[in-house]
Amino acid sequence: MKVFIKQTCAVVTALIALSALALLLFAPHSSRAASPMSDNTAALYKAKCVACHGANGSGNTPAGKKLKAGDLRSPKGDVYKIIAKGKGKMPGFEKSLGAEKVKALADYVKRGLR
Repeated sequence: MKVFIKQTCAVVTALIALSALALLLFAPHSSRAASPMSDNTAALYKAKCVACHGANGSGNTPAGKKLKAGDLRSPKGDVYKIIAKGKGKMPGFEKSLGAEKVKALADYVKRGLR
């Protein structure tokens, strides 16, 4: 009987630990605290992209209309490559920002500018 109780306690403890881990790994993004990178990425988007693409990514700004900036709400093509290398009149940002920040911006755009 004691062995059964010990085994049951071990199983229950393992299930609780797995449940907590699953909550940490798979909880919706909105319920997690904002990471410093996401805050920095939003600021980077505002500094580098808003003038042409707008806060909502539509490209519906005076500069965006003039330069025919793409609508980022439904990005077409490899977003990372476009940000890194540029496209049309948009300059590339890989050299000035670095690959990590370009990747963060691409992820930010793909997630819908949240």
